[in-house]
Amino acid sequence: MNIVEIYKKFPSHNDCLDHIESVRWAGKPICPYCGSPRCTPMPQEKRYHCNSCFTSFSVTVRTIFHNSKLELQKWFLATTLILNAKKGMSARQLARELKVNKNTAWFMGMRIRKAMLEREERNLLQGIVEMDETFIGGKPRKGDGGNEKHKRGRGTKKTSVIEMIERGGKVRAKVAKRVNGKTISSPVRRNVDTQNATLVTDEYKGYLGISRLVPHKTVNHQVWYVDGDVHTNSIESFWALLKRGIVGQYHKVSLRHLPKYIDEFCYRHNHRKHDDLFGLTISRAVGV
Repeated sequence: MNIVEIYKKFPSHNDCLDHIESVRWAGKPICPYCGSPRCTPMPQEKRYHCNSCFTSFSVTVRTIFHNSKLELQKWFLATTLILNAKKGMSARQLARELKVNKNTAWFMGMRIRKAMLEREERNLLQGIVEMDETFIGGKPRKGDGGNEKHKRGRGTKKTSVIEMIERGGKVRAKVAKRVNGKTISSPVRRNVDTQNATLVTDEYKGYLGISRLVPHKTVNHQVWYVDGDVHTNSIESFWALLKRGIVGQYHKVSLRHLPKYIDEFCYRHNHRKHDDLFGLTISRAVGV
């Protein structure tokens, strides 16, 4: 769904409220505070009164839209813009598109990313699974080791991120404090179906013992990049997209919020073939 379709389908704030109600309650309002279905509509205010705990509430309570003063149409537009931006959308760009200040746009973006969390995904990766790591961050500034020779790869002081991708399927990525055999084997145990998968990696020594968990093939990038189905091109493509987004759109991402941005890119990749990605995201945004 694009922004033109959003304008046509949800021309007003009340239309957006009606849509959220149909997604969250399917015509049967339930009090978000006590869980009682004994609710009386308050049509003038687009709210409900609970006859059990005597509290009034709207459908946005305990959703990403809770306590927001903005029209829901702008929330729907922001969701669509972020979902359709393959390399992400910065807070300043979102602010220009929606005519809000950058702090409001940043707040909206972070709330929408809460609906895009992929860390709770439970389906195990199968088939050919590519695994690699990358390092995110800029060169050190003067006074912070900026005069030292800038190291690349695993010798850098940048933030390390470990990722696995099912060939033609879903991706999993997480921030790691360091990259070694222990931090590599742990996510493999949690995310890969070791009985029905083959792991493809580069020749980093941290993968030496991984064959005890799962069948393992390696790529020697100093000699060749592809040997039949043995390659890491899928994962390299995802890294390129993630890094271009951080460098070209966000410019700088704090370590505190980096997992949320990684989840955003994973979410778009994992659900890229979904028939109604906007509908799926709104469902997750209201807790369905």
